[in-house]
Amino acid sequence: MNRYKLPPGPKPKFLLGHLFSFRKDSIGFLRNIAKEYGDIVHFKIGPLRIVLLNHPDFIKEVLSVKHQNFVKGRPMEMAKELLGEGLLTSEGEFHKRHSRIIQPAFRRNMIESYAPAVTEYATRLMNGWEDGMEVEIKEEMTKMSIAIAGKALFNADIEKEAPEIDQALEAASSLAGRIALPFSEWLLKLPIPDTRRFLKAKARLDNTINRMVDERRGNKMDNGDLVSLLLRTQDENNGGGMSDQQVRDEAMTLFLTAFDTTSTALTWTWYLLSQNPEAESELHEELDRVLDNRLPTADDIAQLKYTRMVLGESMRIFPPSYLIPRQAVEDFPIDNYIIPGGTIILMSPYLIHHDARFHPDPEKFNPHAWDKHSNGLHAKYEYFPFSRGPRSCIGEPFAWMQGILVLAAIAQSWRIKMVPDHPVELLQRINLRPRYGLKMTIHRRK
Repeated sequence: MNRYKLPPGPKPKFLLGHLFSFRKDSIGFLRNIAKEYGDIVHFKIGPLRIVLLNHPDFIKEVLSVKHQNFVKGRPMEMAKELLGEGLLTSEGEFHKRHSRIIQPAFRRNMIESYAPAVTEYATRLMNGWEDGMEVEIKEEMTKMSIAIAGKALFNADIEKEAPEIDQALEAASSLAGRIALPFSEWLLKLPIPDTRRFLKAKARLDNTINRMVDERRGNKMDNGDLVSLLLRTQDENNGGGMSDQQVRDEAMTLFLTAFDTTSTALTWTWYLLSQNPEAESELHEELDRVLDNRLPTADDIAQLKYTRMVLGESMRIFPPSYLIPRQAVEDFPIDNYIIPGGTIILMSPYLIHHDARFHPDPEKFNPHAWDKHSNGLHAKYEYFPFSRGPRSCIGEPFAWMQGILVLAAIAQSWRIKMVPDHPVELLQRINLRPRYGLKMTIHRRK
């Protein structure tokens, strides 16, 4: 007798199940099956058993209440090819130990110490702008965010390398689409063009990370930032702390996640402001009142309440991390079902953020939804762009600080408008990006 009681879902049409529908448009596919089958849906991709959970209560069970029964598992195996055993991919005691080592780099006092780097590189970016100039805003935000991450986390100026680093990440992230393929891990062993591009991109990123770490190891400077903490564990333990490979893996993980997520969130924020002039005007009013034509500092963040709401609402509509996967270790009951161990669980901030049960009028850009008198940013599993629970993003405070200060620094001096007829379409890779970039025109505020 089969002791499992699997939830309903679409029957596979081909040997590879729903692979092609999922790869073509994962958000659309998941939204459609949730609409047809409910908040717990079972489907197959090749040999993989997958269950979508589409209700905050169920998501809480996986990310918090029973989190010990879930690992990153197979969905992160391909990411390990680039990131190694870093905080994003590691498990168990290894992850707990490294999290304790790294946590001080993201405490409030350290986050505030990174603020000058944020406004410095935002200013450098604006100094290259001219009134009426057309820019690809994703490229601009990425270039700036790479420089900020390099300076804040490594105390290194890598602004000139930013375009090459971004290109390398784009090439490496193309690997994400392979995760659903049977035996996908073996593809990296084949000398095919995609694999060669990935290995070349990885080598380029490794070169930057290793050089920054080696430079810091050579000058012995310790200012409490990320690399200082990583290298200190080696010195304090006479080499018994993190190995050189572990230092590399953690540095790579935090560097890439620090700039990629934030640059994507900022890109979508400029787009949404350009489509909502009333919200843009209210943002400008707050910036004029609080800043009075000076650069923002960490001390201003508490007063930039509407700026924070704008960023929060942007990450509701376009959460950069639009899918959160886990893999069950043991069988687990949820609602009226018993899900077998080994099943991959998918949770989508995008679907929850666009669900009218939890967010009234979900397609409308409404920063005031996050007023202190509503659930807003205090909501837990109705709003989780950085995940939730013990494995939530360690860099979340850094992302909020950077996003708010960049918005404030740029928006007080510039209006950013979409180029007419530029196509806007979602590119569903590691993060939720604009497929064709976002061409925008920048105008100096009078």
